[in-house]
Amino acid sequence: MGRLDHKVAIITGAAGGMGKADALLFAKEGAKVVITDLQEDKLQEVVREIQESGGEALGLKQDVTSEADWVHVVDTAIETFGQIHVLVNNAGISDPTPFMEQTVEHWERTMRINLTSIFLGQKLVIPHMIAAGGGSIINISSIAGLTGGSGAGPYTASKGAVRLLTKATAVDYAKHNIRANSIHPGYIETPMTEDLLKDEKMKQWFYSQTPLQRLGTAEDIAKGALFLASDESSYITGVELPIDGGYYAK
Repeated sequence: MGRLDHKVAIITGAAGGMGKADALLFAKEGAKVVITDLQEDKLQEVVREIQESGGEALGLKQDVTSEADWVHVVDTAIETFGQIHVLVNNAGISDPTPFMEQTVEHWERTMRINLTSIFLGQKLVIPHMIAAGGGSIINISSIAGLTGGSGAGPYTASKGAVRLLTKATAVDYAKHNIRANSIHPGYIETPMTEDLLKDEKMKQWFYSQTPLQRLGTAEDIAKGALFLASDESSYITGVELPIDGGYYAK
């Protein structure tokens, strides 16, 4: 018996990093997964990996800022698997452009990908969760959504907004047995941080900020998402879960 048997999950940004780890673990635990990304070739590699391990997966190319793309993903999930029980809003970006050099276009792109995408996903998935008798929404924020950090103003603003949108969703839809929680990764080894980690001084700085003295892995995040997606967390909603090696405890 898997921890997600008979559940259908949509996971965005699943061609690599944390989204891929979520997809592989969810499928291993019995979920039928609908995974999306703009990187279609890599996405289909994840689908094949899941299917070769005996799992069920469907990969769909998606721009998470597009309402039409969201409609297509949700409709296809329902046509293929009949219900939707779990939504993991994982897709996101971090723009390294210094704050004073950012344009309105930089700001709006960050907000569209990191925040508007979650609004769209929730809006279109919640009616199907209500029909299914409940569900779990997991929004991937960041430790930057819990505390101010230097050099990432728009990113921090978007991730802080994700945290409070999640709480509002939890309050509004608890009556439908829909739970909404946010995960706040710390310093994680993913394709998004790959270039930063090539700088040994930067890597050592990450270690110095993390009481557990190591970087997190995509699998660390996936295990937290699995718990929130499963019925084991049936009395947990509206919380933020830092998976950060102790960073936020300082």
